[in-house]
Amino acid sequence: MKILYGVQATGNGHIARSRTLAKALNQYPQLEIQWLFSGRPKENLFEMELFGDYWWREGMTIVHSEGRLRSFATIAQVKLRRLIQDIRELPVNDFDLIISDYEPVTAWAAKIRKKPSLGIGHQYAFLYSIPMPRFNWLFHTVLRTFAPTEKSLGLHWHHFGNPILPPIVPVQPKPDNCANDYVLVYLPFEHPIPMLEELSKVQRQFIVYGVPVNLPTADNIQIKAPSTEGFQRDLVNAQAVICNSGFELLAETLAQGKPILSRPLAYQFEQEANAKALEQLKLARIVSSINAKNIHSWLKELPVPKRIQWPDVAQAVAAWIAEGCKRDPAELARDLWQKVVPRPTKGPTSAYQSVAD
Repeated sequence: MKILYGVQATGNGHIARSRTLAKALNQYPQLEIQWLFSGRPKENLFEMELFGDYWWREGMTIVHSEGRLRSFATIAQVKLRRLIQDIRELPVNDFDLIISDYEPVTAWAAKIRKKPSLGIGHQYAFLYSIPMPRFNWLFHTVLRTFAPTEKSLGLHWHHFGNPILPPIVPVQPKPDNCANDYVLVYLPFEHPIPMLEELSKVQRQFIVYGVPVNLPTADNIQIKAPSTEGFQRDLVNAQAVICNSGFELLAETLAQGKPILSRPLAYQFEQEANAKALEQLKLARIVSSINAKNIHSWLKELPVPKRIQWPDVAQAVAAWIAEGCKRDPAELARDLWQKVVPRPTKGPTSAYQSVAD
């Protein structure tokens, strides 16, 4: 089976999930996969060896500044003529199946040419009734039409009574055999200088990713360059995590049982919805701003770490694809949620309460 797999590369979460799934898919020699990435300049992609001779398209991305989505700037930067040309010229007829991790070029090319298509990713969970903010109809419409597919496998931290799968997370390295009292910080949507100034006021060590490495810092702050392996190692050894409300990092953090302080990117539908779900599931402290006062308060009340053990969703999905996507996705979802420890309750209000309390 020849597969064209498109990945939205705006953030690192989509790529991280695709790395995990690529390793599982590579176990099936009958699958021939061509990867395509869009939404980020090609020169800004890193550690892409796993994807072989991947394709790149400009696609679409979001514009943000000072912790909020800039809607008009996002719309203004879209090169519509280039996007339409890329969609029209993409050779989807050379493939048996088009998979999109919320990547618009592959999804729309498959839709226009009526090719079999499958969406895999967190955004496809929004096709169901899950916790969402009360944004206007435009935001919800854009979310549903950005990368439409014929079938989909949505991912979330809870099923919310729907045929949604648990998260796809990579195998985590083992923690070091020594005490670490630092907090891992990943806030790429914040203005870095004010954020670092607030961290400098807190008597705790911080390891920070997602900001320029040449910024001046206080003695309690260490800035690190992008590194998949390095980030994973620092995550498993951290005492706690401060981050925006992107889906993939939060799933990995929950798998490690780390306390979470999260600030969603303002006016970004997905992150606002993620923050609402985290609060409803009692899995994190949500704040409207990252400042020393909020961090102090959160650090004083850190809960005892307890993990959510996700099953090997990547392997299950890869096997499902290799078998021709014939099994009912609802059945696949039920089987996977039965393997989650602790198993989520039917009602999301009290779900995972034993983990968070």
